[in-house]
Amino acid sequence: MLSLLTPSRREFFRVGGSALGGLSLPNFSTRAGSSLPAANVGTPVTDKSVIFLFLHGGPSQIETFDPKMGAPVESRSVTGEVKTNIPGVTFGGTFPKLAARADRFTVVRSFVTGDGNHDIKPIVGKDGHLANLGSAYSSVAGGNHPGTGMPTNVALFPQSVDTKAQPKQAGFGDFLATGPFGVNQAPFVPGSGGAFQKNLSLTLPQDRIGDRRLLLAEFDKMKYALDGEAGAIDGMREKAFRLLLGGVGDAFDLTKEDPKVLANYDTEPLVPVAKIDKKWNNHKFYCDNTRTLGKLLLLARRCVERGAGFVTVTTNFVWDMHADVNNATVAEGMGYMAPSLDHAVSAFLDDLKSRGLDDKVLLVVCGEMGRTPKINKNGGRDHWGELAPLLLAGGGLNMGQVIGQSSRDGGRPATEPVYIKNLISTVMHTLFDSGKLRVTRGVSRELLSMTDADPIPGLHKG
Repeated sequence: MLSLLTPSRREFFRVGGSALGGLSLPNFSTRAGSSLPAANVGTPVTDKSVIFLFLHGGPSQIETFDPKMGAPVESRSVTGEVKTNIPGVTFGGTFPKLAARADRFTVVRSFVTGDGNHDIKPIVGKDGHLANLGSAYSSVAGGNHPGTGMPTNVALFPQSVDTKAQPKQAGFGDFLATGPFGVNQAPFVPGSGGAFQKNLSLTLPQDRIGDRRLLLAEFDKMKYALDGEAGAIDGMREKAFRLLLGGVGDAFDLTKEDPKVLANYDTEPLVPVAKIDKKWNNHKFYCDNTRTLGKLLLLARRCVERGAGFVTVTTNFVWDMHADVNNATVAEGMGYMAPSLDHAVSAFLDDLKSRGLDDKVLLVVCGEMGRTPKINKNGGRDHWGELAPLLLAGGGLNMGQVIGQSSRDGGRPATEPVYIKNLISTVMHTLFDSGKLRVTRGVSRELLSMTDADPIPGLHKG
């Protein structure tokens, strides 16, 4: 019998939460020399994927990639600086590994998020029609990769790799929002090896898998237990069927990964949780960050290899820097958070390069805002919407550069600002052939509008 016969209503809809458009598309092929699925010929979908690493809480632009050591003492980086392998460019002092790889990504020093509110506006905000960017993608690409069954839109939270982690942060926005793209476009959220993830497998004998009528009859039994939402079930059972037959459960199982690769990604030893001061109310989030960030990026890579086009990654609310009862000072907090980010992103870049995927996967790293250019009286930095850090890597774009400049104190752009709408346009121009997208029937005006703004200047080749 099927092992997916008794999930909760919520769990069932998590399986069936993405679009079903992919069911009508021809099967993908596989590129020579790569396990990443190729573009779907005849559609506007490219052969590229995007992983969006969201640094929730608002990281400091100064302590990350614009240290301003020539500014007054109250503005310059409290963690010092480190030289990168790009002449004349330095990063905050807690990022030595990324500094050694600066020629493989691009930093934007004129990125403006527009306000200092705690929210998730770069990934779910007004410029994206209040929908997860992956939901816009799956509205055209389809809910599942036709060849592998992998959901095209995935969201990874700490509990995706660690059952002991805190639940996903939901107080400042819904990462699973679908806006005008509809409930079927919601990101797929895997667990961390729990019962539901184990249910992403078949216990039906192989010689009976071909009996589609039997499978669908089993799914029919679920209709009557799900509050009468039969219209949605008809499509969602198809998605569940694809997930099961595609062996997607293995993609979310890190025990299937090469142990050496898994060890390379592991961030837990970098900041032993026993050394994180429990006097801060957010200490559990700091612990989750060090335990899970590397594994989350590894899981994201496994997803895009198997056909996911957009993957959201976040380790929850750790980048707040007020130096109050909740959050450590900038200096102490960066000691908790930066080593994991420095190591995990570096491991990810190395892994993609070794697999020949660095031009096929675009990594975006940013938060909802930046931090005040002046340290407050407690040794923290407060909310700031006038400038924020932004890193982009891969995707076949121009790497090894710094785009834009900031003012002397690191508080505002000194060159043409880059806005969220420009970042979203860059993402969409990576995922889609914009010319084909505009002549493809059925593409929503909301998605088309997300390509209207200019992509970030200097990134796209040609």
